[in-house]
Amino acid sequence: MTFSPAQLQKIQDLIRHCGQQAERMASDEFQVFEKGKNDFVTSVDRALDQQLTAGFSSLFPSDGVITEENAQSWQAFGEEYDRLWLIDPLDGTNDFIHRKPHYSVMVGLLTAYEPIAGWVYAPAFDQLYFGGSDLGLFQSIANATPVPLTAAPPAPPSETFCPMIISYKDRKRFGEAISQLIPEAQFDCIGSFGLKVMRVIRGQAGLYVYLNRRVKLWDTTGPVALAKAAGLICCDLNGDPLKFTPDAVDTTTLAHQQPIVIGWAEYVEALRSRLQEAVAITPH
Repeated sequence: MTFSPAQLQKIQDLIRHCGQQAERMASDEFQVFEKGKNDFVTSVDRALDQQLTAGFSSLFPSDGVITEENAQSWQAFGEEYDRLWLIDPLDGTNDFIHRKPHYSVMVGLLTAYEPIAGWVYAPAFDQLYFGGSDLGLFQSIANATPVPLTAAPPAPPSETFCPMIISYKDRKRFGEAISQLIPEAQFDCIGSFGLKVMRVIRGQAGLYVYLNRRVKLWDTTGPVALAKAAGLICCDLNGDPLKFTPDAVDTTTLAHQQPIVIGWAEYVEALRSRLQEAVAITPH
């Protein structure tokens, strides 16, 4: 998998254009709709979804394009495409709705059910992260030329230092059990799945755990491609690799059926079994 410099620039420009549009629209009135229980979408999500679909379909006409807000596009997951683009026009919609800065525009590329490239753009900070297995890791701010991003592990976990990221919902449900079994854990949380993963890549946390099995392929493909390029472990609570194959995904909703652990090896080895036990003892 290779991209020309021109293709990379067009991808960067398209994602940044849509993200900056979201940032402008955030200051105006926009509509909020409830897709499901505690699952919201805005008129901004839908507008960006259409633009990103059109943009990637034009750039890569032979590839499949799946986006969060176009349910018809999800059928492409079962079709014979060599490459599938997974697009989340606004990751961290709740943060966007409440005018918090930690939302992102995310794009990931899946080939043979493997995430091989990803882009995570944070409009509020005008910062883009991108890379993959054949690309390496890069970051850019505004229109600046991208520069290499060096992944940096945090200090090893200890009795007084153990930063980890967990979602709001998972902390509410599993936080007490995790604190009992991992009393040294120091929790952090922001909105976007992609920006959480970037905190781990940059060494601001040792791992990110997502337990409620509601996360979809458009949430994970891009960030996991970046995590793998950074040398992080991406697995479930059993230690099995995180899978993107039809047998590991609800093919109707494209939700992962595995709980997700993304982190540095020292943290995964030290905490995974205790996280598994915390989930087991939490009432369902």
